[in-house]
Amino acid sequence: MIPTLQRPTAPAIVLPEPRTPSWVRRNALRLAAVAAVLVLVTVELVLGWSSLTDALHQLRRPHPGWLLLAVAAEIVSMNAYARMQRHLLRSAGVRPPMIDNVHLAYAAHSLNETLPGGPAFSTRLNFQQMRRFGATPAVASWVIALSGILSACALAVITVAGALAAGGDADWRHLVGLLTATILLIAGARRIARRPALFHGPLAAVNRLRHRPADHGHDRIQDFLTQLRAARLRPARGLAAALLALLNWLLDAAGLWLCFLAIGEPAPGITATLLAFCAAMAAGTVTIVPGGLGIIDSALILGLITGGVGAPVAVAVVVLYRLISFGFIIGLGWLSWLRLRHRSTQAAQL
Repeated sequence: MIPTLQRPTAPAIVLPEPRTPSWVRRNALRLAAVAAVLVLVTVELVLGWSSLTDALHQLRRPHPGWLLLAVAAEIVSMNAYARMQRHLLRSAGVRPPMIDNVHLAYAAHSLNETLPGGPAFSTRLNFQQMRRFGATPAVASWVIALSGILSACALAVITVAGALAAGGDADWRHLVGLLTATILLIAGARRIARRPALFHGPLAAVNRLRHRPADHGHDRIQDFLTQLRAARLRPARGLAAALLALLNWLLDAAGLWLCFLAIGEPAPGITATLLAFCAAMAAGTVTIVPGGLGIIDSALILGLITGGVGAPVAVAVVVLYRLISFGFIIGLGWLSWLRLRHRSTQAAQL
C-alpha cells in the first residue's frame, strides 16, 4: 500500500489591520471643529436675528471719515508690528528694506489667521524670509521667538492697565512673572552666547541619558551660539521694540473704538473698549478655528454689552471691525504673500 503524500500547508498570512492615516484623522477633527462652529453660528443667528437686522441697518451708511480713520488705525497697527520685528533684526546687524518687513508682517499675519495650523505656516514663512534678508538661522529663530514674547507681554500690560483703570483688582504676580521671564530669557541667551562653556555640562548629562558620546551635538550647538552672538539687543532698541509692540495692540483697539463713530453711535469709554478688546484677543489665542471666527466676535460682543453698549450697536460695531481687521487686512496680507512668493521664485530662477 502506497502511503498518500500530503502537501505541507502554507502558513496563514495574517494581514495587518489597515490603519487610518494621521492626515485623515486630522482632517476629520478639523471638519468636526468647522461643523461645530457652523452649528454655533446658526444657533446665534436664530436666537439673535432681530438684533442682527437692527445692526445691519446701522451699517448701511457708515460715516466715511471715521471709517477711513478706523482703516488707517489698523494699517498703522500692522506697520508698528513690522517695525518691531525690524528693530530686532537690526539689533543683530540685519538691515532689510522697510517695505519687505511690512510685506512679511502682513503675509505672516494672514497665514496665521486663515489657515488651520496657521502659526506653523506663519513661523515657517518668517524664518524663510528672514533668512533671505540675511539673518542666520539662530538670529531668525531669536527674532521670531522674541517678537512673540514682546507681543504677549504688551497685551498683558494693556489688560492690567485696563483693569486698574476700571477700578478692578489686577493680578500683578502674573504680569511681573511674565516680564521677569522675558528679561531673564534675553539676558540668559546673551550670556550663553558669550560663554558657550556653560552648555557643556548640561549637554554631557543629556548625552549620558541618551547613551551617546559626551560631545555629541557639540559642534552644532557651538555653531548656533556663535550665530546668536550677533544678536545684541541694547536697552534703547529693546525699549523701542517694546513700545512698538504696545502700539500695535493699542492701535488695533483704537480701530474698534473708531467703528462706533463710523456707524454714528457714541463711543464708550476707552477702558470699557480696552477690556472687551483684550478679553477677545485672549480668547482668540486658544481657538483652533482660523481667525478665531465666532470666538473673538462673541467675546467682543459680550464684552461690549457688559460695558454698557446695546446689543444691536455692539453687533454692528463688531461686524464692521472684523470686516476691516479680518477681511481687509487679511486681503492685503495675501497680496503680500503673493508678492513674496513671486520674488522667491524669481530668486530661485537666477
